[in-house]
Amino acid sequence: MKKKIYNKLVKHAAQRAGYFCLIDPDRFDVNTTVEMAVSCAENGADALLIGGSLMIHDNFEKSLKMIRRAVDIPVLIFPGVFNFVSKHADALLLLSMVSSRNPQMLIGEQVRAAPLIRSYNIEVIGTGYMVIDSGKLTSVQYMSHSIPIPRNKPDIAVAHALAAQYLGMRLIYMDAGSGADQPMTAEMIKAVRDAVEVPIIVGGGIRTPEAAVELAQAGADFIVTGTVLEDEQDTSLVRQFADAIHGITR
Repeated sequence: MKKKIYNKLVKHAAQRAGYFCLIDPDRFDVNTTVEMAVSCAENGADALLIGGSLMIHDNFEKSLKMIRRAVDIPVLIFPGVFNFVSKHADALLLLSMVSSRNPQMLIGEQVRAAPLIRSYNIEVIGTGYMVIDSGKLTSVQYMSHSIPIPRNKPDIAVAHALAAQYLGMRLIYMDAGSGADQPMTAEMIKAVRDAVEVPIIVGGGIRTPEAAVELAQAGADFIVTGTVLEDEQDTSLVRQFADAIHGITR
């Protein structure tokens, strides 16, 4: 099993916190999506996550192909729906929503995607995906029919993260959801960091570099921003996030 991208992420996490930009190709036309990806790469992002909760427009494959040609940082598929599979990426985060009790999100969608993943021979990174309450109903909660982990219950988050690690998942992704009212607490991140050995990705509701730094200091290995970049479309904001997050060394 290929681990080139995963090993690169682990090596990075051992040295300093990292920064991912999440881009939803369903939100913009192809040219705008590619321009955003190039801007993120040029301004310090360590990797791009490409995906979203829906696929209304047929932009995913073309956008991904053009992005892969245009940037020299890892391009990872973040499959909100599992027809988000393509050979035009460096790796795919195979998410199992361990915080859900919906079997379709735990294993059903993954089974549907597995033959296609094999045919594309793409690197797969098994990821325990945990949805954390953010104070509002988010797209991922609605689409997955899942109840999020309460943001004031770090012990529940720890138990889910440990289960994911013991099942062999190589990343933990803690997500407050796209457009979240507020990010998860540093207390929860620290509790999970103290319990597990695998890298932790944290996203959702992170609107300022200062908030990103707080979560990285608490133990998040990789910070993800998406909605704030889509809303602001400010190149300098990407650089501000990248510089702040990269200042957290291990």
